[in-house]
Amino acid sequence: MQHTRIDSRELIARLKLEPHPEGGFFRETYRASDNVIRENEGETRSASTAIYFLLCDGAYSAWHRIRSDEVWHFYAGDPVDVHVLDANGTLLTHRLGNALEHADAVFQAVVKAGDWFAAACHDEEGAALVGCTVAPGFEFSEFELAAPGTLEARYAQHRELIARLGPKP
Repeated sequence: MQHTRIDSRELIARLKLEPHPEGGFFRETYRASDNVIRENEGETRSASTAIYFLLCDGAYSAWHRIRSDEVWHFYAGDPVDVHVLDANGTLLTHRLGNALEHADAVFQAVVKAGDWFAAACHDEEGAALVGCTVAPGFEFSEFELAAPGTLEARYAQHRELIARLGPKP
């Protein structure tokens, strides 16, 4: 099976991607017209949102969390490791990629609401086009980028990985 190589500059132009604050490039492709109300908060949100997300040129998605579940979908390129830290400090790494080419890869991975997560191409020189679907829909007001040093202090057993994928200065 032939591995699909990504021309990142061409994809950025063709898909009209923009730099993402956590790293990589993105474009929102869907925002549901239906709304939901979060229980106990009374806030109205789109029922769902979706984006294209491109990791390339050594970029990574720095440690962050959101208040909704997020489903990652693999489209093309190299495998992506999606690292998830739950409230107990358990680390789970999903290898997102072409499961037909890589026995240890999955086409989809779920990050639960409130869990800290970061993502990077398995090969630092790689490039991958993925998608992220969030429900209830993503709002930047619910996006929290990890402050430098806070996750390392809380989850010392994962210090090296946390530091490697920390926020960029």
